[in-house]
Amino acid sequence: MDHPELDWFKSSYSDSSNINDCVEVATTPATVHVRDSKDTRLPHLALTPRAWTGFITHA
Repeated sequence: MDHPELDWFKSSYSDSSNINDCVEVATTPATVHVRDSKDTRLPHLALTPRAWTGFITHA
């Protein structure tokens, strides 16, 4: 499902030789949304900011 109300951007943590092979992120005050940039119609993850920080720390 696409979420046009969210302002998606490519994550600065995405690093690949293929610019189409990355993660997109959209933030709200309470949630960090993460989706695959190859097919934005697929479901996305919704994480708390704390969970996102924990993920990035270990990624």
